[in-house]
Amino acid sequence: MGVDRTATKRVRGSLLAAAQGLALALLALTASIVLFVLTVVSLALIPIGVGVLTTPYLLDLVRAHATSRRRLAAEWAGMEIPVPYRRLPADARTGFVGHVERLNLMLKDPATWRDLRWLLTDMTAGAVTAVLAPGLLVEGLFGILLFAGLWTVLGDWWYAFIPVQGWGSAFLASLLGLVWIAVGLLFNPYLVRAHFAVARASLAPTGKARLDARIDQLTESRHDAVDASAAELRRIERDLHDGAQARLVAMGMDLGTIEALVEKDPAKAKQLLAQARQNSADALTELRDLVRGIHPPVLAERGLGDAVKALALRLPVPTDVDVTLPGRLGEPVESAAYFAVSEVLTNAVKHAGAERIWVDVHHADGHLRISVTDNGQGGARIGAGSGLAGVERRLGTFDGVLAVSSPAGGPTMVTMEIPCAYS
Repeated sequence: MGVDRTATKRVRGSLLAAAQGLALALLALTASIVLFVLTVVSLALIPIGVGVLTTPYLLDLVRAHATSRRRLAAEWAGMEIPVPYRRLPADARTGFVGHVERLNLMLKDPATWRDLRWLLTDMTAGAVTAVLAPGLLVEGLFGILLFAGLWTVLGDWWYAFIPVQGWGSAFLASLLGLVWIAVGLLFNPYLVRAHFAVARASLAPTGKARLDARIDQLTESRHDAVDASAAELRRIERDLHDGAQARLVAMGMDLGTIEALVEKDPAKAKQLLAQARQNSADALTELRDLVRGIHPPVLAERGLGDAVKALALRLPVPTDVDVTLPGRLGEPVESAAYFAVSEVLTNAVKHAGAERIWVDVHHADGHLRISVTDNGQGGARIGAGSGLAGVERRLGTFDGVLAVSSPAGGPTMVTMEIPCAYS
């Protein structure tokens, strides 16, 4: 029985691979050919201006087509093909000048030319490896049909290297057909993997390209970190100037007035003294809030888990926190993760209209993973100027990633992952 189940499973897998190969072959012989021809024509029309307007849109379609093939490679063959596109600026200008800038950036991206090379290989070697999967089964079935009497309708017929002119040769054709079917059932999954291997050879960046992409990523992360630090310093300076500093100045003026009135008008001096004491307490509160905004004491003393729990207790929305962290992480990682969670929770409270929030924090496989889920209205997106874009930049400094799942109507799940180890 176990052997029968294994054989049945292999046959089903081969038939599924044949269907996948047919779909891949159709994509290669339609979408890849059309996109390649249109893109080449559009590139040729750039000197006269027409291509400037059309090429960016066509390259977007090519990227979507290539990204779809990467997704199929992961789902159908368990083969990961990197997505190495350089990020385009979100604040690009519109109009003809914006098209020129966007086209220039896309043409400077090595991934663009790898995509075009892949279109060429996909419509040739990729199509051949894909069509072989269903082709072997169809060709084998055709050989069997010849022996079933189809040769009497077709007349003299060459089946592979066999001239079918009678029942004897038709029988030989059916035997060859059975061989083709057996070969297809045995090798179809490998043919589909070969198709994706061809795609990976064209789409995946080379060692130099990966190094260049890594350098670009680190440069961008450094710029983001510098910008974030500068913005944080400006915020601290503004808060000190508008808050604690103003109250301390007012307290100093009150004390000066008290000194002048303490003998002439003790009642007024007592009133100003109470006001100065209140200003002192308010300034101390604002300084504590400012320090908490720079690096919360609970984070420094008790770690990320307790800091996130303390953060949840201050929210107006019921929040469940599940933390699994056996040890302490590096201070920079804890700080980045804390403020990232704080920003996500703030968004959930302000914009999502959530009635409940769930936070999960754990460390596994060398990564800190944090998920924040709310039952709000959904629709959250990572875009320019949004809080999530700032979280993404903050995590990017540590090679972290941010993923958002937020369909209309909710729920919203924000997942953060940072590679790190216990300190």
